[in-house]
Amino acid sequence: MELRRRLTRTAMARPGVLLAVCPGATRERLAVEAELAQRGWRCVAVPAEADLLVIVGDRDAEESDWVANLWRAMPAPKSRVLLTNTDQVTETLDRGLAELRRGEPARTVGAPDGGQRRRDGSAGGPDQSGHTDHHDAHGGHESHDGHDGHDGHDGHAGHAGHQMDGGHHGHAGHDMGGVVDGLPMADRADDRDGLRLDRLHVPLGPCLPAWPAGLILRLTLQGDVVQQAGVEPLVPASPRPPFWNEPWLRAVAGERVTRGDAARRLCAAHLDSLGRFFAVAGWADMADRARHVRDRALAGADTAELSTLVRPLIRRAERSRTLRWLTAGLGPLPAEHARHLGVTGPALGADGDAYSRMLVWLDAVGRSAAACDGGGLLDGAEAVGPRGELDGPVPPSRALLDALPGLLEGAEFACARIIVASLDPDLDELAHVPAAGAAHD
Repeated sequence: MELRRRLTRTAMARPGVLLAVCPGATRERLAVEAELAQRGWRCVAVPAEADLLVIVGDRDAEESDWVANLWRAMPAPKSRVLLTNTDQVTETLDRGLAELRRGEPARTVGAPDGGQRRRDGSAGGPDQSGHTDHHDAHGGHESHDGHDGHDGHDGHAGHAGHQMDGGHHGHAGHDMGGVVDGLPMADRADDRDGLRLDRLHVPLGPCLPAWPAGLILRLTLQGDVVQQAGVEPLVPASPRPPFWNEPWLRAVAGERVTRGDAARRLCAAHLDSLGRFFAVAGWADMADRARHVRDRALAGADTAELSTLVRPLIRRAERSRTLRWLTAGLGPLPAEHARHLGVTGPALGADGDAYSRMLVWLDAVGRSAAACDGGGLLDGAEAVGPRGELDGPVPPSRALLDALPGLLEGAEFACARIIVASLDPDLDELAHVPAAGAAHD
């Protein structure tokens, strides 16, 4: 009981926040993340650590199965709120905290709240989260904690055990070879060495930390190797233009957009991608730094401040031998094959692996930070956003999603999220359905 009281007091002061972000809600996500950082509230990775569930973007998501599974997996006391407007971030978080402090009965989302784990560690029935323990595939990476200035690297938890099973986020029932007492079982098949190994069907997404909102990957694993990968975007139609592409889309529509504004958005977009990349590689300190500079760029910091902030970040990432060791060789995408798939932008220019794609982002961040105060108008013909060309037959992120299965197949499971993060497809691009006469936000 004493442990439970201490945990409750901690939650009241600094609640653990789990973000459930829907495609099309990038603007709202950024506003929530900035407010959480200002308050010092923790963004948690799994429902078991969460006190407050913040559903960002889509009202219909409140009643979706994946949100219901997140809610069931959260231990009491808990609260949830819906955010659909950036002007309501402060009010929404305050309301969620007030409900948590009042200890009001937890509201049900979707299916009834069956047994759940309590904060004192007692069991209230089976865990409904669908958790599939598949960690420590790269347990040896933990020995690299602290190398090359990776302070705060958390034993490479992001690589060896960064909750990549997807079941944490409500995918109970993985289409495996049967179900026993509510738990999916494996079937068997020949692996690449001709051995008969368990074959697991494991979904990732649509809601994981440092994960593209709305993306579901369905992986077939044998041992710790991805044998097959399927992409399943969860993208409700949205009339709002993709946040990261707005300057270029506005220029195409004939609006006056300065090159400085475009450079600022590009800088922030790549810093957002780098934040994901560092996070899944287990470098939490650098992920936080990248997001802080991103927020400063979006808040209008001038070139001098941004350049001062990005230079040490770029230098530290480029000099990290541990980061290179973790990410080099993962998801190689030669330029010729990328071009064949319709990939443009940084992934095409990198002409290489996950580490090469990160270096391209770093270079673009440095150049765009130096150009944020630039004048001159953006030419509507220069429709090239952070992920690539915007005037092609498909959105640039569609091509990135098409490339993913080939990059994942044959990779170790523990590397899957790093490969995804190194492409960082923006599903807002797929969700965008222009409305007649709609104005850009």
